[in-house]
Amino acid sequence: MIKDTIKVACSNCNLRELCMPVGLSEEELVRVDELVASRRRIKRGQALFQTGEKFSSLYAVRTGFFKTAVTTEDGRDQVTGFQMAGEIIGLDGIVNDHHTCDAIALEDAEVCIMPFDRIEEISREVGALQHHVHKIMSREIVREHGVMLLLGSMRAEERLAAFLLNLVQRLQARGFSRSELILRMTREEIGSYLGMKLETVSRTFSKFADEGIIEVKQRHIFIQDAEALKRLVNPQVCH
Repeated sequence: MIKDTIKVACSNCNLRELCMPVGLSEEELVRVDELVASRRRIKRGQALFQTGEKFSSLYAVRTGFFKTAVTTEDGRDQVTGFQMAGEIIGLDGIVNDHHTCDAIALEDAEVCIMPFDRIEEISREVGALQHHVHKIMSREIVREHGVMLLLGSMRAEERLAAFLLNLVQRLQARGFSRSELILRMTREEIGSYLGMKLETVSRTFSKFADEGIIEVKQRHIFIQDAEALKRLVNPQVCH
């Protein structure tokens, strides 16, 4: 792993509005800029942290894409989430000072390292930062509830439709197209996350393509009928 000593100011970062509180005073911005200790580059396939590792920092994804995964009792990898630029990884470690999952880079990536003791210290002075950290934690809880709902009550088509819509929505917030995306994860990883077999994932992609909802070119997905995906996830919204 290459550690980067370049000091990056949050106040100058184009992802600031995604991973930092907005509306800070100049004085507060100076304090928040002290949060980032350094940056770290992670090669595709490398771990940012692993299960059991001591927790010390939260990580803001600056570039690249990650997956988080846990190993089940029978030795299988269960994907628990996908994280992209502007999102925070490492919250799992706050509970008992050790990480409870692996965070693996799905492509070459760069993260900003924010030592948790520094976050706590600055939060005491900058109320907006404390509120922001609580919001991030709350968002994570809501996301986990959403995944549980997805796995507990949705059919294969609904699960994949919800996954694609969520991905597009998050990418759109970062200025990307609302109808085109490149999947950084494999079909197998999508299946692991959505509780579906690989064949079911492939078959559902093909079904969507046959119905003209999406066009698939390897990892490129073109969404041709977003309304059809929305109707699958939320059938009562048919107008």
